[in-house]
Amino acid sequence: MKIVTVLGARPQFIKAGSVSREINRQVKKGADIKEVIVHTGQHYDANMSDIFFDEMQIPKPDYFLGIGGKAHGAMTGQMIEKIEEVLVKEQPDWVMVYGDTNSTLAGALAASKLHIKIAHIEAGLRSFNMRMPEEVNRIITDRISNLLFCPTQTAIDNLNVEAISAWGSNVKAILSGDVMQDGAIFYRELAKKPSDMKIAESFVLCTIHRAENTDSPKRLGNIISALNEIAKNKQVILPLHPRTKNILQQSDFDTSNLTIIDPVGYLNMVWLIEHCELVMTDSGGLQKEAFFFSKPCITLRDETEWVELITLGVNTLVGADFLRIIEAYNNQSAFKADSLALNLYGNGQASKRIVTEILSG
Repeated sequence: MKIVTVLGARPQFIKAGSVSREINRQVKKGADIKEVIVHTGQHYDANMSDIFFDEMQIPKPDYFLGIGGKAHGAMTGQMIEKIEEVLVKEQPDWVMVYGDTNSTLAGALAASKLHIKIAHIEAGLRSFNMRMPEEVNRIITDRISNLLFCPTQTAIDNLNVEAISAWGSNVKAILSGDVMQDGAIFYRELAKKPSDMKIAESFVLCTIHRAENTDSPKRLGNIISALNEIAKNKQVILPLHPRTKNILQQSDFDTSNLTIIDPVGYLNMVWLIEHCELVMTDSGGLQKEAFFFSKPCITLRDETEWVELITLGVNTLVGADFLRIIEAYNNQSAFKADSLALNLYGNGQASKRIVTEILSG
């Protein structure tokens, strides 16, 4: 059996690393399975050097397509063309895609046109905001996939509402758990403290990267003002992408109390998550990682795909409202700590379930 895995960004490689390690375990047990990894180049990341793959124990890509930095249509179209060339050459039994990027959609579309079976990991997630490109990508990818690996029961429920039972006999939804938890468990032992910064004993970890926040002066100003207020009494560590940092430098927002740093490697990020008091973010993945490490989370968005965390009371949505951000921070003791121990995401067995299912199909 041959699987072509299509990836486009560093977080996807980290997720896929867990499944790749499980594939290698099955090969060592005698399974006849080969994985070919395609990196579309959607997000150029200088940190993804050979050292990154070695340190993270992730297989290096077999193909690098170098497609990035373009408008959505041009990027997706060029990806479909180049991925199709790879698929015609490799003749895989399965194409595996992750999440909701343009690379995810392009890989699924290229496979469907060639009648190659598709496995979608992180299927069934919905923010119910069709203005988000990610929402469009994940809905279309789900609709043309054969195996839908859902991280949560909520994701299964979403597919049932969309009448997955009518999609055909060759479509199956599986409650697999979340490969991100597999990775969190694996990388926890490898985590490294950042060596070039002063870190307080108690601190808040924050990330901001979504365009809805960074491209809106009003939203970004409200968020930064709230963070700066919090940082008067508690260190707020804010790793920022160069683009967002440049926006702040060109603004008149007061950031004097914030500890603004360059993006850190994933193993440094795991250390920061494990040792922080609270996570504040507009990232989908970091919301879950906060939960994996038993940290309360304040989400700087108007909606989230991870609604079960909101329901449990371990995560709260505040949008970009100054007063709501401050109020949520002041009330963090109300987060339901007992819920943090619940097994919502597969307890580190998602990759095994995924590979076992593909091998049986």
